[in-house]
Amino acid sequence: MSIKNYNVHPAIYFIVAALLLSYFFPREGKFKYQFYEGKPWRYGLLTAPSNFPIYKSDAQVKAEQDSALKRFQPYYRVNPMVETTQIDKLREDYQNRLSVKVTPAYMQYIEKMLQQLYTNGIVSPQEFDKLKAENYTYINLLRNTIATKHYVSDLFTVKSAYEFIINNCPASLNKALLQSCDINNYLAENVSYDQGTSDKVRNELVQSVPISSGVVQAGERIVDRGEIVDSHTYNVLRSLKTVYESQSGGAQRHSLMLAGQIILVCGLLFCYWLYLWSFRLKILHNRRNTFFLLCCIFSAVLITEICVTYNLFSIYIIPYAIIPIVVRTFFDSRTALFTHLITVQMCSVMAPFPHEFLILQIIAGMVVTFSLKELSQRSQLMHCALFVFLSYTLSYLSLVLYQDADLNKIHWVMMLYFGINFILLMFTYVLVYMLEKTFGYLSTITLVELSNINSGILKRLSETCPGTFQHSLQVSIIASEAAGKIGANAQLVRTGAMYHDIGKMSNPLYFTENQNGINPHNALSYIESAQRVISHVTEGVKIAEKAGLPKEIIDFIRTHHGRGKAKYFYNSYKNQFPDKPVDESLFMYPGPNPFSKETAIVMMADSVEAASRSLKEHTEEGIKQLVNKIIDGQIADGLLRNAPLTFRDVESVKQVFIEKLKIMYHTRISYPDLKKKEEKKD
Repeated sequence: MSIKNYNVHPAIYFIVAALLLSYFFPREGKFKYQFYEGKPWRYGLLTAPSNFPIYKSDAQVKAEQDSALKRFQPYYRVNPMVETTQIDKLREDYQNRLSVKVTPAYMQYIEKMLQQLYTNGIVSPQEFDKLKAENYTYINLLRNTIATKHYVSDLFTVKSAYEFIINNCPASLNKALLQSCDINNYLAENVSYDQGTSDKVRNELVQSVPISSGVVQAGERIVDRGEIVDSHTYNVLRSLKTVYESQSGGAQRHSLMLAGQIILVCGLLFCYWLYLWSFRLKILHNRRNTFFLLCCIFSAVLITEICVTYNLFSIYIIPYAIIPIVVRTFFDSRTALFTHLITVQMCSVMAPFPHEFLILQIIAGMVVTFSLKELSQRSQLMHCALFVFLSYTLSYLSLVLYQDADLNKIHWVMMLYFGINFILLMFTYVLVYMLEKTFGYLSTITLVELSNINSGILKRLSETCPGTFQHSLQVSIIASEAAGKIGANAQLVRTGAMYHDIGKMSNPLYFTENQNGINPHNALSYIESAQRVISHVTEGVKIAEKAGLPKEIIDFIRTHHGRGKAKYFYNSYKNQFPDKPVDESLFMYPGPNPFSKETAIVMMADSVEAASRSLKEHTEEGIKQLVNKIIDGQIADGLLRNAPLTFRDVESVKQVFIEKLKIMYHTRISYPDLKKKEEKKD
């Protein structure tokens, strides 16, 4: 379903577009200088506008923070209740069941070893392995609020604590009896990682690393024109940029920034409006066209704003060349290039490196304009995408060589970005089809496809009405030639002419070009015959609408006879009944009259080609008189009054018709038959 031409003034579209574009523009301040380490400073003398710190680079700050964290030791907390609980449990078990198994010496040894182990600390195996893996020599052991350094090697796990008790068993004690005491029941972890304290100390160490290495005083000289930006100057400039972009400046700054954006956007859109008003007034007055062109600009700017604000991907992946391709497909090359220029100028304000961005995008837009000068096949879109990729690549390489004169400065990842851009441009084929359906446009590519004689309707026309099909071919030839002569759309005329008589498929034999000796009109009255002939217009419209043909093609079917009369039957009726009043509407085609150059040319070509078949001799003078008679008669009947044709256009069309008909009906040399030898002797 196509978008309708709603009754909204085109200026409203421009105002709404300007407001939306201004709304979506990024608000943060942008540093107005572009600089590169190792390259000359391209601007004038720069001094510090105010005091600002010289920030260290992210890599330098990270290295210093890593160095500071090497002094960090984790904090672990001792739970004294574990030792008390486990020793009390040991004593209770000895009183209840162990006293009958072992002597008090075993009890004293186990209790002594438990006290020593809990003093050293028992941790979980996971924590112990983690400390070993991170090569910590010692930790900070917290008892209540007091932290003491404690060697990691002095810590135990439950397993190693059990082995320690067994392996250090005195000679006076029996190991087997000692093991039967179930010492594991009294071993538990009493040291655990203190997450809060450790994180607090770690953050303090990180924050203790200064992020700046000095201060630049207000008015201090930073760099002057032509000086090479060394590492120190680069760091100072980067710090100035960081400070500048981080300053919010309050409501007044935001208001001024918004005002500047609105003025910039309105200025660019006003230039675009002036172009349309000066050179493409027909496009401007069509609200659908205005809406479509502004949507193209808005979509590109919005995608650029999202990409830059959220740092999603490189800006060179965005296929800006789609805009001139699409606009060229539906309009013309100059409008396509101007639309592209307005779009990339808006996007360059948000681009990280606006100068390089503009150069690459403008070159790509010009390449699109040149490569699609004559757009007639979808394969040309593929070739155009390849040319855009090559233009991006060559332009980027030439810029790097010009600015750096060093092949090592080439960022080969840019080739990947251009390759992705190329792949996205390949989808223009699908996009053009979608836009045709959405906005109701008709591209030259679609016209070429529709004019294929092997397509459904035309193939059926050639089989059902061979005479009409040949007539339509001849009309398309002479009409497209005339259209090219006066600057009309030749491809639209060619396609429209091929379909203008498809309504004759409903009753082929009622038209002389399809008859083979039998004329059904002999059994009908003049009025009935006229109605049968006139009906091919309405029947053609029905067939076209059922087949889903574009409105522009259906217009040729409606208008190729305009509001003219079926003159053969009308004149015959008048001659037979000279005194009888006649209802002219019974002999009149439903119309409307042609309202464009293209539909007018097809109407003239249709009448001239059909009438030329009735000439007995196709002499130059006879053809000339016929063409003038037919076209002058249509003008006299008012059939061309709504068509935007000048007298010069009409004369040019006549000359083309005369020349084409002379070629079509030229006489050939009669070839002699070859005589046999006997005939020669005789």
